[in-house]
Amino acid sequence: MPEGPEVRREADAISRVLKGKRITEVYFGPAQLKRFKRTVIDQTVVKVAARGKALLIFFENGQILYSHNQLYGRWFVAPEGKVPNTRRSLRVVLTGDSYSARLYSATDITMLNIETLSEHPYLRKLGPDVLSDSLSWREVAERLRSRSFCGRRISGLYLDQSFLAGLGNYLRSEILFSAGVNPTAKPQELDSAKINELARRTLMLSVRAYKSGGVTNHPDTVRALRKAGYPKSKHRFAVFGRDKSDCYRCGEEVRRITANGRRLYLCPSCQR
Repeated sequence: MPEGPEVRREADAISRVLKGKRITEVYFGPAQLKRFKRTVIDQTVVKVAARGKALLIFFENGQILYSHNQLYGRWFVAPEGKVPNTRRSLRVVLTGDSYSARLYSATDITMLNIETLSEHPYLRKLGPDVLSDSLSWREVAERLRSRSFCGRRISGLYLDQSFLAGLGNYLRSEILFSAGVNPTAKPQELDSAKINELARRTLMLSVRAYKSGGVTNHPDTVRALRKAGYPKSKHRFAVFGRDKSDCYRCGEEVRRITANGRRLYLCPSCQR
């Protein structure tokens, strides 16, 4: 499933080509969206934003196209008339000027407005966005220490969008490894220094994933592996997807476990 960094990058890509542009062509595949075609055509896109794992396209008339990629959804941006080479099912096309934004495979798509935006069942439950410019590591540490979250296992907390919006499965494994935190721990069991370190790493790795296109491994390790000829699939992560491989930090064998119904990877030595 695409996580916050991937959705934010898609939002940025759409914004670069459609913000300030008048929509000249619209295609809505889902039946419940077809009646909104007339409300979007000839409207100017005023903003494109990501909130957690949701993407929002704001139009000048107050309409807002909401989409959640879920497991397989993806937005593609390309020059008008150029169709991506994909077997995914086309859901939405928005064309403005000389570019189109196309949404494939997602099924959670709806049209909102300013009045209904805050009442959307997914959006209203979101915590602070992990990629928000206004979110500080101190605020993350505060949330970890709060009564609402301090007694929960971190493995579950780091999938809860009401804690921090945009975190997901690969970020969970990578952040906990980077901070040296065992996924079975609870924030109330960690000392103050470790809480602060976890908060810093949470923001640092989320931003790193956003800037690098999903690479969370330490930059020095990435450089060394790339120099040795390893492709992105082999140097992208420190632990995620690396079951039974040697830990880049200590050499211990990385393990895969199941936590909260999802796969999680850890180094038993670095995350005692």
